[in-house]
Amino acid sequence: MGPRPSDTGPTPGEQVFFHGHPSWRSMAGFHMKGILLAILAGIGAGAAGAIADGTVQVLWVIVAVLVVFVVVILLGLTRRMTTTYTITDQRLTIDHGLLSRDVRETRLERVQNVNSQQSLLERLLRVGTVEFDTAGSADYDFSFRGVADPRQIARTVDRALHDLQRVGEP
Repeated sequence: MGPRPSDTGPTPGEQVFFHGHPSWRSMAGFHMKGILLAILAGIGAGAAGAIADGTVQVLWVIVAVLVVFVVVILLGLTRRMTTTYTITDQRLTIDHGLLSRDVRETRLERVQNVNSQQSLLERLLRVGTVEFDTAGSADYDFSFRGVADPRQIARTVDRALHDLQRVGEP
């Protein structure tokens, strides 16, 4: 399945350098918490059965664990797929939301600095955050979070900026 259509997509003649979502690996922490929540749900279902009739109902424990686990997987997938990052030769865009939309966009020429960062866990998972310092927008954190190979994303923006400057030269 390709990228979902967006009303903030590239305009005719605009060259797309990157269009994607946060990496599935960036959701590891969310899914680990979900697994713990599923285990706790199973323990709760087992305890409720033991209190009610003196025996642990294994079927209810399994159902509780599976329901919570499936909900967590679906929520994680939805969170990931409803965030789209785009880099073109003219702008950077963060498009987020399923029912409501939050679209953040900045012109490429407004980008002053590009920084990538990774925690130890993110380095192990090969994901990270790319932060963009833009002219006159200190009030908003413009960053691509959870992207695979953040250094490559930073290099892509650097090349796009370099190409933009070359086009603007006499």
